[in-house]
Amino acid sequence: MKSEKEYVPSKKILDKYADVLIRFGLNDGKGIKKGDVVFLQVPECAKPMLSALSNSVLRAGGNPIIQYIPDGISKDFFNLAGDNQLNFFPGKYLRGRIDEIDHSVSIEAEENPHELEKVDPKKIMQRSKSFRLYKEWRDEKENRKKFSWTLALYGTEAMAKEAGMTLKEYWGEIINACYLNDKNPVKKWGEIVKEINRVKDRLNNLKVRKLHVEAMGTDLIVGLDGNRKWLGGDGANIPSFEVFISPKSEETEGRIRFTEKLYRYGNLIEGVELEFKKGKVVKASAKKGEKVLKEMIATDSGSCKIGEFSLTDKRLSKINRFMATTLFDENVGGRYGNIHLALGNAYQSSYPGNVSKVSKGEWKKMQYNESVVHTDIVSTADKKVTAILENGEEKVIYMDGKFLI
Repeated sequence: MKSEKEYVPSKKILDKYADVLIRFGLNDGKGIKKGDVVFLQVPECAKPMLSALSNSVLRAGGNPIIQYIPDGISKDFFNLAGDNQLNFFPGKYLRGRIDEIDHSVSIEAEENPHELEKVDPKKIMQRSKSFRLYKEWRDEKENRKKFSWTLALYGTEAMAKEAGMTLKEYWGEIINACYLNDKNPVKKWGEIVKEINRVKDRLNNLKVRKLHVEAMGTDLIVGLDGNRKWLGGDGANIPSFEVFISPKSEETEGRIRFTEKLYRYGNLIEGVELEFKKGKVVKASAKKGEKVLKEMIATDSGSCKIGEFSLTDKRLSKINRFMATTLFDENVGGRYGNIHLALGNAYQSSYPGNVSKVSKGEWKKMQYNESVVHTDIVSTADKKVTAILENGEEKVIYMDGKFLI
């Protein structure tokens, strides 16, 4: 009999999970086509998921390429690497990867969520900046509808401990949130998307120009315009129940207090409060991990501005517990749903026109934020969100954890 520490979900569950990612999560909810090349990024501690993913790709007629990532090597890299190594960019290799693949699946799994806590955060940010060009290549291919991606969680003993659960309990939350006990999880996700699409279509038809968020410790204005649309339900993150938009980067004003812990860059950040003026963070504090937070905000010219505003309706999400990972925590339902902001890069897919035809100068003019950073920070506090519409009318769109539209 296996001990609790050795708990692994059944093959049936892992196969269903993999099918949700391959047959729903990729290609805007439509799944891969025969002959597609799928890049699978899987950490060592998530090895049981690798076989399920590869097999799902093969059953769908696709071609898997595997990147199997050893655990526990990141700390040594940052401790040993000099500037030349931190700045090294394997351009030929990564250009070839982008040209070859049609989709990517990344599995989030941590053997040690605190691995990088004693690493200088400047080094971590320096390494992130060195891969900016790779991100641009990937975004460009995605904008041409030639590339899609999804991200999912594989539970580990260390992550379960951070969330205050046994590993079996932790996996129970994953299975529940992703509908993996459903007879046909792929079909179930299609049904969820219908409601997400209804909400985002209603929001887009309202012609919202500003959002006013009010909660304990929060009084925030976020600017929007007709050059952006609400998004959600495209499979790029499993699970995902959120409806989100990329705001105008220069028009965030006020303050916001976040309630949820954040694991980022191998560090725990807790008790985050931000104050904005003319779009920029002018004051940032955290009860824990403040040095990492401030270093992240100072990474580049866009890391101090927001690239995403998101709301989750508690009636859709089955996530009711802290999971110690943003992927789940930014989708929590609970008593009051959640709001989250992402500091850093905007989603260009929020543009309602032909994304592939927009120049860099036009993105900047439309205030789509650009950064190597994209960090989601979450609040589950009771909140009211009021939309200021194009005609000046004010309409409460979200309260008590629910959309009112």
